[in-house]
Amino acid sequence: MKMKGARILLECLKQEGVEVIFGFPGGAVIDIYHELPNYPIKHYLVRHEQAAVHAADGYSRATGKVGVVLVTSGPGATNTVTGIATAYMDSIPLVVFTGQVPRMLIGNDAFQEVDIVGITRPCTKHNYLVKDLSQLPRIIKEAFYIAKSGRPGPVLVDLPKDIMASVIKPEYPKSVHLRSYNPHYQPNLKQVKKALELILNAKRPLIFAGGGVIASSAHEELTWLARELKIPVTATLMGLGSFPGNDPLWLGMLGMHGTYVANMAVNHADVILAVGVRFDDRVTGRVDTFAPSAKIIHVDIDPTSIRKNVQVDIPIVADCKEALMTLKNELITIKKKKDISDNYESWRDKITAWNEAHPLTYVKSDEVIKPQFVIEKLYELTGGDAIITTEVGQNQMWAAQHFRYLRPRTLLSSGGLGTMGYGFPAAIGAQIAYPDKLVVDIAGDGSIQMNIQELATAVWYNLPVKIIILNNSYLGMVRQWQELFYNRNYSSTHLEYNPDFVKIAEAYGAEGYRATKPDEVEDVLKRALSSEKTCVVEMVIEKEENVYPMVPAGASLSEMLLV
Repeated sequence: MKMKGARILLECLKQEGVEVIFGFPGGAVIDIYHELPNYPIKHYLVRHEQAAVHAADGYSRATGKVGVVLVTSGPGATNTVTGIATAYMDSIPLVVFTGQVPRMLIGNDAFQEVDIVGITRPCTKHNYLVKDLSQLPRIIKEAFYIAKSGRPGPVLVDLPKDIMASVIKPEYPKSVHLRSYNPHYQPNLKQVKKALELILNAKRPLIFAGGGVIASSAHEELTWLARELKIPVTATLMGLGSFPGNDPLWLGMLGMHGTYVANMAVNHADVILAVGVRFDDRVTGRVDTFAPSAKIIHVDIDPTSIRKNVQVDIPIVADCKEALMTLKNELITIKKKKDISDNYESWRDKITAWNEAHPLTYVKSDEVIKPQFVIEKLYELTGGDAIITTEVGQNQMWAAQHFRYLRPRTLLSSGGLGTMGYGFPAAIGAQIAYPDKLVVDIAGDGSIQMNIQELATAVWYNLPVKIIILNNSYLGMVRQWQELFYNRNYSSTHLEYNPDFVKIAEAYGAEGYRATKPDEVEDVLKRALSSEKTCVVEMVIEKEENVYPMVPAGASLSEMLLV
């Protein structure tokens, strides 16, 4: 049967199993929106296109599925760029559909025309401009395959308006064949055996987990290996939740704001099994001093990530889950032949001593609300049974440090790009994915205002998202750097004219709460968490509280500033 391009697009999405689209209509995509009500795909209308991408990103991180976005041409398309770059840096699978002017007008500076393919080329895994309607089914099939396979990432498909209005009899491909793109999933067995031998002969081994563990659903294999050999575990921000945060082997996050014990363990380890990490500068500190005594085993599906920042001794290019399963099977085989003694007890004792000497702590107060206290109380009240999203800055680091993530896909945060305004729309996406779960956005008073208009989205769709604003009347992380390294010159970081967040919540139809004293925190949190409505909770916190530990820029992980 002949179909318009708009229907062919939606038929393709239906075949890909798409259930949810986040978007904002416009003239270039009006044909698609005309057909959309005829399909079993739920469309969520956001109030800004950037928020549409962040919501699709949050949906994807929470579920592991591909997030889908639909926006119009010109400013609609350019408004997606920050969200696309956010997903690209954190390897999140998205397919973003942008409207485009008719093909005959491309290049003529037509109304709402922009070269979105050119603009997004540096921050997409791949992108397409559809020039022939007969190619649309193949392009969509490829877009979803590329987005979710190998190292995941965002793919953009640009749709000229006349293509969507044209009519053909479509042919839907059953499979994808890309000669130049063949991700390598299975590990080299020789490399795995070398890695296992190195680990078993180590005296001070450490497992270092990143976002790749979560992306490949390798958390069970990683947890089994750590517990079987009793090896301590640390993780990046993106890797939090890949290993239970309440396990005795857990050291906490490492890096610039990592725990003392995790950073010291990295500095003294003799073997590091790094799984699904990219050795970001916020993790390594000064690269030439990173893990000076360690031989490094690096497992990653992206060969370009291996040896990009840090030299490694045993590279394993493979899917993290496949590599860890192979490692597990090899270990089981060895244990059938001989007993493997626990060689790491003195190493764990040393780690315990470091943790007791410098635990993750802060100066408590009965007079003013400390942000760390808010996060700890949130964990206590939820038992860790919540999906936490964050904005970026101090709020993000306190959430990473003081909430224990017991399962994967329960912390959604912009790690690589550090996008303020990410957390709230990401929480909307996660809440849509899991209507019955508790979803909490931990925000700052600066970052929440980047996408605060999405209160309309949350309220309209009856989403019981909770937004906890840690309000210190500053752009807190920048202010912290100004305090420590710029002689307290608080240039343009004091937010002297913040709005009344409770009144803003009420204006949108949400519930608003505020706590100004420590003894009010628990009651306010309980009331908000028990509500079935969208809630904004303003915590008026210590204005100049800092995030510690902190590794100054250009310093090694051993040069931490402590409380």
